[in-house]
Amino acid sequence: MGEIDLFAESLVTPTEPALPFDISESLVPVRENKSAGTVLLSLDGLLDPPLQIIEDLKDGCGGKLWPAGVVLSKYMLRKHKSDLRGKSIVELGAGGGLVGLAVARGCAIDSPIYITDQIPMFSLMQSNIKLNGFSDIVHPAVLDWGNPLPEAVPSNPAIILAADCVYFEPAFPLLLSTLQDLLGDPRSVCYFCFKKRRRADLRFMKQARKLFNVVEVTDDPDKDQYSKENLFLYIIRKRGEKDAELQN
Repeated sequence: MGEIDLFAESLVTPTEPALPFDISESLVPVRENKSAGTVLLSLDGLLDPPLQIIEDLKDGCGGKLWPAGVVLSKYMLRKHKSDLRGKSIVELGAGGGLVGLAVARGCAIDSPIYITDQIPMFSLMQSNIKLNGFSDIVHPAVLDWGNPLPEAVPSNPAIILAADCVYFEPAFPLLLSTLQDLLGDPRSVCYFCFKKRRRADLRFMKQARKLFNVVEVTDDPDKDQYSKENLFLYIIRKRGEKDAELQN
């Protein structure tokens, strides 16, 4: 096991499958199977002890560590290390659960963190939770975007975390629907990081701005570095009445 630099890593951009895709079964494009391995992550020394994250792509690309997850994790550890007590937290499209687990390890929390994804990622989330000793505070749950929220997930969490959820265009309206369900409370906030790979990704953000108050994060010390990789970090909230008037 060794510390990895995901900015320097040679990345393979997720591609949409060539054959028709049944999004009711999985929103994760089919990937080449690779053997599982465990990665040690200190995130530039922000995590001590480091996280142990199992990467396993046999059930989809959500089992890989992607740079957007590293960017969002480091942002939360720097900016919200001590102000998350009493706040319920839900991670969307968690894959192996990097962001939620990083928050559990490096931030002061006293409420459960729910890391969510589809069924193919469930066992990987469970494994990473157990590996890092967070079974008492981090809970995995199956959440299919566009469907009603499961009982296991709080309906109006204070914090929503989403990293690299924008890569499969047919899932965009489903993701927006789930964000609407979760951001029902004006006090709720979503920290949303993604890598722009296609024009469709910008269309997603255009649609998001019609539904929510979307503000790009500009005070992250790593911004100059990750912006060169077409990575973007936003804060998303429910629209207020004044926001709606301006939009109209």
